[in-house]
Amino acid sequence: MAPVLGRPFLDWILSYLERQGVPSAVLSTGHLSEVIERHYQSGLAGKVRVTCVRESTPLGTAGGFLYACQNAGELAAERGWLVLNGDSLTVTSLEPLFRLLDDPSIDGGLLAVPQEDASRFGTLEIDARNRLLQFREKRPGAGLINAGVYLLRPRVLEMARWEMPLSFETQLFPTLISRGADLRVVPCTASFLDIGTPETLRQAEEFVTANHAWF
Repeated sequence: MAPVLGRPFLDWILSYLERQGVPSAVLSTGHLSEVIERHYQSGLAGKVRVTCVRESTPLGTAGGFLYACQNAGELAAERGWLVLNGDSLTVTSLEPLFRLLDDPSIDGGLLAVPQEDASRFGTLEIDARNRLLQFREKRPGAGLINAGVYLLRPRVLEMARWEMPLSFETQLFPTLISRGADLRVVPCTASFLDIGTPETLRQAEEFVTANHAWF
């Protein structure tokens, strides 16, 4: 909910999704969830229909996602769940990610952005077919970083018994890989912003202004 050009950062994410043709979104809310719920009490963000699902206890990034899936009601996904972080944004066409669902053997995918210095994020290891092999620890040097944008078929959520709290990077994805899930990495050259530090939060207004065509 950090303000960027007079609007919460979440508003810009939802505006981007609207331009990508996404009609509805489920927000997994936790700490100060009432602030988010009050802001979206009309149930709309632009033309995107918004539903909030509140965590009563911290469930982790993937745990919050699973809980939101279970409580999405009529918004439950049939083909796949598109998942985005609430504190980062990668502005690029989502069509290459959506096209993964045309192949019934593929279980899901994630966007990746090349970085000259990936030390703050860690990198992704992939094979020649762009299948995700593992998340590597943070280390200096160039690499593909996780853009925090995932597409997962509903069936993969049934591949294991999940214990909370649950992390995407250290638990959910490694477990899916160990169970033989076919997860594809979609590299993209795109503008990426993570507002997780005071320095990068200060860059948010410039980022939104420079990428205005995506909103």
